[in-house]
Amino acid sequence: MLRLTLLLLACLTACSYGQAPCTLRAGLEGVHVEVDRAVAARARHLAMEVCWDGACRRSSGELMPSTRVTGHTCEGEACSATAVRTGGKFGFGTISGLPKRPVEVRLTLGDGGSEPVLTRTIRVTPRATFPNGPDCGEGAPQVTLTVAADGTVRER
Repeated sequence: MLRLTLLLLACLTACSYGQAPCTLRAGLEGVHVEVDRAVAARARHLAMEVCWDGACRRSSGELMPSTRVTGHTCEGEACSATAVRTGGKFGFGTISGLPKRPVEVRLTLGDGGSEPVLTRTIRVTPRATFPNGPDCGEGAPQVTLTVAADGTVRER
């Protein structure tokens, strides 16, 4: 019996060897928006209405400057990188209960004045996220929209 227990323990240990541990990192349900620099120059905030099954949910927030990483170097175990602003902006609208099936998003970008910079409606399909990796279970559904320089909105 002791041999069987040790064999089972060795088997379990060997089967889990090499797998990264799962963390408790969570993902938010919602819509991520990336705005090209040509539109971002005029837009300061976003508002959205997301509808499915005859009901709609709203969210709004500020647009933040987008960055990209450049000039990364490493010396031994220490690494560094520089974040450079791209001129674009990004924002996120939290939408609770977001399904993993088609929804309609009405996106409005504003500058703080009475007239919107851009208003578009698009049909998209949110997908599950895996914030801890594919072996650690499914996270909240999200969708990413990109706003091009000409005002076109697409699902990424």
